[in-house]
Amino acid sequence: MSHRLSQLMEPQSIALIGASTNAGRIGGMPLELLQHFGYKGAVYPINPKYEEVFGNKCYPDIESLPAAPDLVVLAIAAADVTSMLKRCHAKGAGAAIVYASGFAEAGDEGAKLQEELRAFGEESGMLIAGPNCMGFANLNLNAFTAFASVFKAVPPQTEKGRVGIVTQSGNVCSAVFALIRRLGIPVSHFINTGNESNLEFSEYVQYLAQDPETSCVVSYVEQLRDGGRFIDAALEMAKEKKPLIIFKAGETEKGSEAVRSHTSALAGNLTLYKAAFEQLNVIRATDFAQMADLAYLSGFRNRKGGRRIGIVTISGALGAILADKMLGATLDVPTFSDELQRELGAGIPDYGMVSNPVDVTGNIVNSPEFVRTVFTALGTSPELDAVVVYAPGYLLDRMADEMAEASRKYGRLFVAIDTGSSKCREQLEAAGVPLFTDIGRFSQAFAPYSLWLDRQPGVARWAALRKQITAAPAKDLDDPLMNEFDTKRLLEGFGLVSVTEKFAPDAEHAVAAAEQIGYPVVLKILSADIAHKTEVGGVKLNIGDAGALRKACAEISESVTRLAPKARIDGFLVQAMATKGIAELIVGTTQDPIFGPSLTVGLGGVLTEIYKDASHRLLPIDSSMAREMLMELKSWPLLDGFRGRPKADVEAASKALTSLSSAGLAHRSQLQEIEINPLQVFAAGSGASALDALAIPTTLET
Repeated sequence: MSHRLSQLMEPQSIALIGASTNAGRIGGMPLELLQHFGYKGAVYPINPKYEEVFGNKCYPDIESLPAAPDLVVLAIAAADVTSMLKRCHAKGAGAAIVYASGFAEAGDEGAKLQEELRAFGEESGMLIAGPNCMGFANLNLNAFTAFASVFKAVPPQTEKGRVGIVTQSGNVCSAVFALIRRLGIPVSHFINTGNESNLEFSEYVQYLAQDPETSCVVSYVEQLRDGGRFIDAALEMAKEKKPLIIFKAGETEKGSEAVRSHTSALAGNLTLYKAAFEQLNVIRATDFAQMADLAYLSGFRNRKGGRRIGIVTISGALGAILADKMLGATLDVPTFSDELQRELGAGIPDYGMVSNPVDVTGNIVNSPEFVRTVFTALGTSPELDAVVVYAPGYLLDRMADEMAEASRKYGRLFVAIDTGSSKCREQLEAAGVPLFTDIGRFSQAFAPYSLWLDRQPGVARWAALRKQITAAPAKDLDDPLMNEFDTKRLLEGFGLVSVTEKFAPDAEHAVAAAEQIGYPVVLKILSADIAHKTEVGGVKLNIGDAGALRKACAEISESVTRLAPKARIDGFLVQAMATKGIAELIVGTTQDPIFGPSLTVGLGGVLTEIYKDASHRLLPIDSSMAREMLMELKSWPLLDGFRGRPKADVEAASKALTSLSSAGLAHRSQLQEIEINPLQVFAAGSGASALDALAIPTTLET
């Protein structure tokens, strides 16, 4: 494989500076592993103390090597790293791994050392992994550069590795590797990224996405340093239909920060991580055992599956338990059609069940032909995507031939659960049927894996949309510091509809504007410096005549002058008093520091941040995605005719979302946030209009 990281990940020769004859030391362990597992490339230990290390000639310094190594491993102190790397680069080495700690994680002095290291890597073009990392292993080449004892503590691999492990923690890398190997799953790469001074997590994922021997990536992440590259890497994994499984640390958010818009509060860091992972079809793991089980399931990725699950048991109770677990994990357990139920019921006793779950009872094993009938029906029915079969021990053994046959013949994902001691594991796995021995572990892995299968068409569609739209350059504004009137005019250029309104520099112009619009009206202060007008007394509603309007102008002016004395005042905004709609929504774009432009929609009005009923997407979105976002809201029933209420104009609301998506992308370099709160959504066919809008420039501190 030709890839930028090939020299680092597939070295034909390895030098280790700081070599040791002690296999218990970090300078000795990798060299002993290379010898033990039979690495075929050249090995160059470097240390003036020794003549030979683990069967290899030892050299006094990098300059003494007979040839430039592909990869240099540095087991030396942090203070000596950059100067040594310069010598390695002069020798012709193109890649290096830095074990040493004492860099950015060690305060100001360490941060200076890491900046020197980063700058050298950037200037020289040398590939530098770490610092503060445990190292790597390409198990398909027996190229071990990690000081980890776990490699000899697990069953040795006898087949090509297919699971890549990438973590930002060395201990996690070892722990997950051990769990995966103890399940008998072969590993292709063991990668601990460390501080990522020069090579970031996502670049390793991109390498594995292109590696023909790697079919799944299991990873642990504390932070993403390059969100754009991560999106590219995740989409490459999705394109190759390789599961990307991530355990993201930081499931709680500590503290809070002042924000100028509700959108920022709704699209918090962790919230957007979760939304981005789902949109990119990344599987979020929550513990190490689940990561290993997901890696196991990925070995059956050539089987067709999805969200709609058929359940077959020999126990009504187990059927109910499995149905609850599937539904609780947002999968579907559809009730079968009458036709399918009749077909299944032909050989099932009256006390069994056929609606889904299917309780075939223990009697089914007395009729192998009917077992075949059941699995044929479920393997070919258009009513479901995957089949889960529970049968303990010998009962599963008696159904194994027919299940294996159905899996091979129809390509549908069948999964077996055995809480006994069946003998058919190898037979089933060879036929493409994974087998679990614990219902809890099965559910925790199978549900997210099924959703990963189900989301594949959606992520492919978004990848095409992103490629098409984000190629357009960002547009520049003459002045990104805009008041509400200016913001709405900008958004109208992208197709957004706003309430009828006019700008008025003073009270008399406000009266003239109101007469043109027609009473009653709303009066607002216009200022790019005031994000929340109600907090400074800057809004008056339901004004019925000219006298009341002049009084409102005076009251607003006095209040704003007193409560926001430094604000630049542009005048007033006079709006038609909007009629009550079906629902009020908040819609906003933000420029996330990790993922870039994203969009949030949620329940609008004053209760926005209390209920936090919101849906999020990375931009761009299309009308189909906009509708999906609305349907994800807990408040969706309010838009869909709850208890006989009129249905809302969902098409108009969706158009508003796509208009804001276009605006957020077009002005992504100048506008940190654009928010509509509320977006008033009227009855079906009557449209939706923006009642208020806010734009925050990227240069404006929150």
